[in-house]
Amino acid sequence: MTIQQLRENVEVVRERIRTAEIRSGRKSGSVQLVGVSKYVDAATTAQLVAAGCTVLGENRPQAMWEKATALNDPQIAWHLIGHLQRNKVKRTVEIATLIQSADSTRLLDAINIAGTETNRVVQVLLEVNISSEAAKHGFAPIELTSTIEHVSRLRFVQVNGLMCMAGDAADARHEFAALRELTAAQRSNLPDNVRLDELSMGMSGDFEIAIEEGATIVRVGSLLFKGLG
Repeated sequence: MTIQQLRENVEVVRERIRTAEIRSGRKSGSVQLVGVSKYVDAATTAQLVAAGCTVLGENRPQAMWEKATALNDPQIAWHLIGHLQRNKVKRTVEIATLIQSADSTRLLDAINIAGTETNRVVQVLLEVNISSEAAKHGFAPIELTSTIEHVSRLRFVQVNGLMCMAGDAADARHEFAALRELTAAQRSNLPDNVRLDELSMGMSGDFEIAIEEGATIVRVGSLLFKGLG
């Protein structure tokens, strides 16, 4: 029963993504779904993968480590979407396909060191505190130019785009648009290890608005597990 419910939920979310893509005049399949598996245990996560959602997002590094070890499934692409402390970088770099939450130059330096030690270029997104909330992590928009300049000196870091978390629901569209505009403003004269191709924004409550405002990655959790006991 669980696997069937998960398949239905995944298809509902994918159809809503497709509809939002079409409504926005965008190509179908241009938005990647990241299934946020922080809500469930490893067994349910494995069922989500079997239901067709193979790109998974975890908020806590240790939870990602544990699930990656328990599932040991090469088809899973793990994304870290929550705050990463520098003392957890080395293990995380060994597992994560993408670190979406690079939120300080000190963390970027630590990621670069870990990449140097493993001879692996680490794929990241720069997290931007687009709502300017003190409780949220991320670079202030005004810091982005200097941050990109800093990244240009990091041989083992590849920036693929930006990520944000919206503040109040009423402000989501404005904030998503602001991140898109910030990306456009930074696209000229980028260093070789910075590409601003990806915009990760939008979660279960606002991912369709995010797609309308240019998201290429959406992070959906609770909708995927709707109706499970």
